Amino acid sequence: MPELSRRRALTAAAALATAAGVTTVTALTASASEDPGHLQHAGHAQHPERSEHSGHSGHSGHDQHAPVSFDEVYKGRRIQGRPASGGAHQHHGGGYAVFVDDVELHVMRNADGSWISVVSHYDPVPTPRAVARAAVDELQGAALLPFPAN
Repeated sequence: MPELSRRRALTAAAALATAAGVTTVTALTASASEDPGHLQHAGHAQHPERSEHSGHSGHSGHDQHAPVSFDEVYKGRRIQGRPASGGAHQHHGGGYAVFVDDVELHVMRNADGSWISVVSHYDPVPTPRAVARAAVDELQGAALLPFPAN
């Protein structure tokens, strides 16, 4: 039987953490659908990007906590974020996709509402736009390579 390598141990820990996070997000989503004010009362501050929906507040059926789409140039790199359109693999970003120079940046939304990416996974940020900017900062001009989906 092969020895347990550091890589296998970290992979197993990441899989368990992801599974626990998905379970928590599912429970939070279910609680929020029962009590729409739940996230506000739980101490989660509403982020500016989430409130950019001018003219839509108060409409029933509109998700006020979904991040808005963005398309901008940051430090010479084009960053984009938008709702994910199906795709071949499961998005951990809650149905949201982020791109740096037209290459998808693998992102994940944490249970507390913060975001991380495969490039800056030790530094959670409040919004997808911030995670894209953090990735550009971390890449320091290097090209983002596509993340293989398993």
